[in-house]
Amino acid sequence: MIRYSEPVVLKSKISPPLTRETLVARDRLLHKISKGMKGRLTTVCAPPGFGKTTLLCQWVRHNEQAAAWVSLDERDNDLARFWRYVVHAVDVAVAPGFAELMAPVLHTLPQGSVDTMIDVMANELHSLGRPAALILDDYHCVYDKSIHESVSYMIDILPDNMHLLIASRTELPFSTAKWLVRDERTDIPAPHMLFTNEEAEIFYREVVNLPLSSDHIAKVLGVTEGWAAGLQLVSLSLQERPDYERLVQDFSGTDLNIADYLFHEVLSRLPAELYEFVLQTSVLQRMDASICDTVMLRGDSRLLLERLRSRNLFIVALDDHHTWFRYHHVFSEFLRTRLRHEQPQQWTRLNRMASLGFAERGLFDDAIDHAIAAEDYALASGLLDKHILTMLLRGEFATLLSWFACFPARTAWPPQLHLLYAFLLIVTGQFERAEDEMRTVEIRLANGEYAPEIRDSVRSGLFFVKANLMFSSGRYEQWYAFAERMNELLPEDPVFYNFNFNESEPLVRRTAFGLKGVLSDEAGKIGRQFVQMLEARGWKDSLINQYVVQTLAESMYEWNCLEESRQLSEQVEKVSRAKRIPGLLVPNRITQARIDIAEGRLSLAGETMDEAIDFASRHAEYYWVRPLRAFRARIHLLQDQIDEAAGQIALLQLPLDRKPTYNREMEVLSATRLLGALGKEDEALRLLEQLKPQGRREGCLISMIEIPIQQALMEQRRGQSGQALDFLHEALSVAEPYTYIRSFVDEGPAMARLLQQYVAQRAALEPETRLTAYAGKLLGWFPQPDDPPAVPSSAGLVEGLTPSEWRMLNGIRQGATNKQIALEHALSEGTVKVYLSRIYGKLGVSSRTQALLRAQELGLFDRQDSSGLNSE
Repeated sequence: MIRYSEPVVLKSKISPPLTRETLVARDRLLHKISKGMKGRLTTVCAPPGFGKTTLLCQWVRHNEQAAAWVSLDERDNDLARFWRYVVHAVDVAVAPGFAELMAPVLHTLPQGSVDTMIDVMANELHSLGRPAALILDDYHCVYDKSIHESVSYMIDILPDNMHLLIASRTELPFSTAKWLVRDERTDIPAPHMLFTNEEAEIFYREVVNLPLSSDHIAKVLGVTEGWAAGLQLVSLSLQERPDYERLVQDFSGTDLNIADYLFHEVLSRLPAELYEFVLQTSVLQRMDASICDTVMLRGDSRLLLERLRSRNLFIVALDDHHTWFRYHHVFSEFLRTRLRHEQPQQWTRLNRMASLGFAERGLFDDAIDHAIAAEDYALASGLLDKHILTMLLRGEFATLLSWFACFPARTAWPPQLHLLYAFLLIVTGQFERAEDEMRTVEIRLANGEYAPEIRDSVRSGLFFVKANLMFSSGRYEQWYAFAERMNELLPEDPVFYNFNFNESEPLVRRTAFGLKGVLSDEAGKIGRQFVQMLEARGWKDSLINQYVVQTLAESMYEWNCLEESRQLSEQVEKVSRAKRIPGLLVPNRITQARIDIAEGRLSLAGETMDEAIDFASRHAEYYWVRPLRAFRARIHLLQDQIDEAAGQIALLQLPLDRKPTYNREMEVLSATRLLGALGKEDEALRLLEQLKPQGRREGCLISMIEIPIQQALMEQRRGQSGQALDFLHEALSVAEPYTYIRSFVDEGPAMARLLQQYVAQRAALEPETRLTAYAGKLLGWFPQPDDPPAVPSSAGLVEGLTPSEWRMLNGIRQGATNKQIALEHALSEGTVKVYLSRIYGKLGVSSRTQALLRAQELGLFDRQDSSGLNSE
C-alpha cells in the first residue's frame, strides 16, 4: 500500500541561524518588537543586507517568549510544503507534539482546504495559553498567491496568545491595513534598520575591534548610509589593510556601486584557495563539508568552512553543531552572478556535481534543483522519475509543476513519469493538458517505442490515469470509449493502484475521491463498471477498487438500498482489516452500523462500533478512533442512554467553548445531538452556526445537508417552527438534485413531523413545487405505524444471509469456535461476535443452539447444501 509518509524536515529551516556571540544591541528596535507583541503582526521590511535576520535572531535570543522560526526560500512556493514547515517549527520551539496533532489535516493539503488546516492550528495554539511567536524570515521568496491568502487568513484568526513576525525585502503582498488601524500591526521599515552613529561606533570598536576614530566612522556612515552589510564589508577590508585613512578616503570617493566595490575589495584580498572555494560553493543554497567536498573534488572542506567562519566572511551557520551553512544572501547573489557570467561552464559543471552529490544522499529536492540549474534534463528526468511518487504523496503539487515547467517542450520522459505528470495535472484540474500527456504515451505505445517488458505496465497505468480523469472531470463518454478497448488482462501496477485516497475523513464520500457527497446514477453506473473491470483483472483487493466499492456502499445507503449497501461494505471489510487501512475501515464500520440502525438493530450497531473502536485503538492513529466514538455516542442517544453518550463525547475532548473545525465535524454533530437531548439547544445552535460556513467552503454536500437538518431539529425543539422550516428548506434545496433519503429518514419521527409541516405550509402558499414533491416522497420512506414488525416468519427469513454469514453459520454447524471462525475468515474474534449477532438477529434468536435449530426448522441447510453455498 502506498500511503502518505512523513517527509524529511530540514532542521536548518526551522531553527534561527546562529549569529556571533557579540552583536550590537539594537535596543530601540528590540523594544519596538517586544512592544508589538501585544498585537497580531510585526513586519521588518528592508532591502538585502539591512540586518533583518540578525535583528530577529537577536530578539529570539533575548526574548523570554517561545518563538517558532521558518527560513523561507524559493522552494517554499508550495502550499503543502510551506505549512508543513510552519507546523514543524511550532512543534520544535513552541508546542511539542503539535505536528502529530496537525498531521490529519496536513495530509489533506493541497486538495483539502488550507483554511480548515489553519482553523485547526489556531484552535490548538489557543489551547497553549502562554504567549508565543511565529517568525517567517525571507518572506519575499514567496510568490504563490494561495500562500499569501492563507497567511492573511491566519492573521485574521490568530489567537490572542500568538504573534506573527514577517521579515521581507519588500512590502507584504496582501493587505494588513485593518490591523494598523486597530493598532495591532507594528512596522520596522528600512530607514529604522539603518545603523545610527552610536551603533556604528559600538560595532567597530567593540564587536569587530577596529580602532577607528569618530571621523572615520562618520565617513564610513556617509558612504554606507548605515547599511549593515556595508559596515561589515568595510570592516573586512580594513582588517586586511592598516592604512585606514587612505582606504576610508577611497571608499568615500568612489562612484561605483558600493556593494560591488566592497565585495571586489574583500574577495581580491582572499587567499587564492579560499577565493576559489567561496566562488565555486556559491552554487549551493545550503552546504556541509560533504557536499562541498563533492562539488570541489577535495577532502578538506570542513577546514575551509571553519576558516571562512572565523573570518566572519558572510557565512551563516544553520545548526548548533556548525554542520550546515549558507552564505549571506547578498554575498551569495553577488558570487553567483559573477560565476555565471565569468565561468558559465564551471557553473554548469558545479551544479551537476551538486546534483549527483545530493542524490547520492537521498536529498532529491536539492538534487533536482541543481540538475535543472545545470540544464542537465536527462539527469533531472531520471531523478524526478524516482522522486515524483514521494512528492505526490506529500501533496507538494506546486513544486512538481514548477519542475516540469523547467523542461524543454517535447521532453521524452520515461512512460511512468508521463503518466504521473498526467495524474498530477488531473488532481490540479488541468484536464486538457492531462489528456495531451496521455495522448503522447498512447502514440508512443502504438508506435512500439516502449520495450516489450513494460508495455503492459504502461497500459495498466493509462487505465488508472484515464479512470481518474473520468471521475474528476465527469467525461463519462470518453471513459466508455476507452474501456471498450481495454479487454486484455493487464498487471496490477502498485505505483498506480495502491494510493491511499483517504487520510482523515470518517466517510469516503466526504473526500474528493468520493465526490464530496455528490450522488448520481451515472457516477454509480460507471463506478460499478469500473469495479467489474478491476475485479476481472484480478485487482479486487487493490486500494482503488476498495475505495470505489466503499463509496458505492455509502451511496447505496443514502439511497436506502440497504441490502446492496451491506453486500458492498462486506467486500471492503476484509481488505480494510487485513491491510489495516483506517481510511477504509472507519467509513466501512460506520456504514455497517448505520445499516444496523436502519434495520432496527441498535444493540448490534453498538457492538459493531465497540469492536471497531477496539480495533482502531490498537492499529490506527488516535484521530481515527474519534469519529467511531462520536458515532457510538449517537447510538447511545438513540437508545436513550444519555450518560453513556456523554461519556463518549467527553473522551473526544472537544473544545466546545471555541469555534469548531471542519475536520471534526462528525464529532461536533454528535456533541450537538447530546446538547439537544440535554435541553441545551441554544448552545447546540451556536456550534452549528459556526460550523456551517466551513462545510460550504469545502463544497461538501453532506455537510451542507446534515448541518441545516440539525439546525431545523434544534429549532423545532425550541418551538421555533418558522425557523425550523426555513432550515429544512435549506437542506431540501441542497439534497433534492441528488435524492438524499437516509439523511432525513434517519432522524426519525421528529423529522417526519417537520416534513409534514413543510408540505402543508407549502401547499397552502403555492401549487406543488419540486421541493414539496421531494418532501412528500421522503415521507413515504419513513416507517408507518401499521408496518408489520421485522421478525422472521415460518415462510423464511426477513432478510437473507450474505455468503460470509452462510459460511459462518456453517462453521457453527460444524462446531467451530469463534477463534477458529476468525482464523478462517481473517477477522478478529470481536468481529466474529458482531457477525454472529447479526446472524442471530436475522434468524430471530439469541444463541448458537437456537440459531442451528431455527435454521433446521426453516430448511436453510438443505437449500444451502443443494445450492453449493457451502463451498468456497
